[in-house]
Amino acid sequence: MKRTQFLQDLIKQLSPKLDSSSYVYCTVAHAKYGELENLKPIASIAELEGLTLVIPLQQAQAEGLDYYRVFRRITLEGHSSLEALGLTSVVTSLLAERGITTNVIAGFYHDHMFVPSDRIEEAMEALKELASQPSG
Repeated sequence: MKRTQFLQDLIKQLSPKLDSSSYVYCTVAHAKYGELENLKPIASIAELEGLTLVIPLQQAQAEGLDYYRVFRRITLEGHSSLEALGLTSVVTSLLAERGITTNVIAGFYHDHMFVPSDRIEEAMEALKELASQPSG
């Protein structure tokens, strides 16, 4: 599959940066935005089943909230656009080929990838390799 020059340029600028914190996904039934600010969520989404929060591991433990797995956040530092067609697909496909689960949240300036903490080194290496590949 041929990548556009714009996409190639975005890939070259990935600059993955690893956040030192650990995060978990939690859900709180019947919660509404703003009610759980004390948990310091870095992301949240309202679903029919409840409010899903991405919060620091320490917050979940302190509040006794259930979570399934611990994640680390990789921020793709190169400035992308909310309309950058294909970047998320390229990155998640690369990690999927290596069996690495990736949850992506697009911010205004950067994409944030949540990868299981036990696979973080492998994910970082894969992203650095991707960014260093010659165009083609």
